[in-house]
Amino acid sequence: MRTKHVVVLPYDENWKQGFIDIKTELSQALGELAISIEHVGSTSVEGLAAKPIIDIDVVVKKERINDAILALKSIGYIHEGNLGIPGREAFAYDGKEHLQKHHLYVCPEDSLELKRHLAFRDYLRLHPEAVDEYSKVKVEAAKLYPEDIDKYIEHKAFVIEKIYSVM
Repeated sequence: MRTKHVVVLPYDENWKQGFIDIKTELSQALGELAISIEHVGSTSVEGLAAKPIIDIDVVVKKERINDAILALKSIGYIHEGNLGIPGREAFAYDGKEHLQKHHLYVCPEDSLELKRHLAFRDYLRLHPEAVDEYSKVKVEAAKLYPEDIDKYIEHKAFVIEKIYSVM
């Protein structure tokens, strides 16, 4: 699911429930395969402006990734591979209109990408000044590049790198 039109909204409390609804469906399909199901990305940080798309990392044991892929396929998810990012498996979907729009990844528990997502989320949750700065840049980027997701990402990259440098 590639973003075509970039929309950044103020933080919405409903994103918490959106995550819970998705997590419930995933938990039923994955059972004990999932070590955890993590709400990551901007919608997981209270007060942070975000595209209204929930990012989810399902954490599994490395040897159970294929089992997780099959379980997710059984409920309508389509495995897309790692999309060029080692340490995560991406999924698309059809027929999930009852859930908030989301990006779904399965990560082995030792994944560097998973650790990066969790560290970034946790840092922002503890640093409101970083949330304010990142929100402003995201809103600005969406206004400047509403039809160009790559330029949007490029515009906010310096703030992301700044945060990584102090984590």
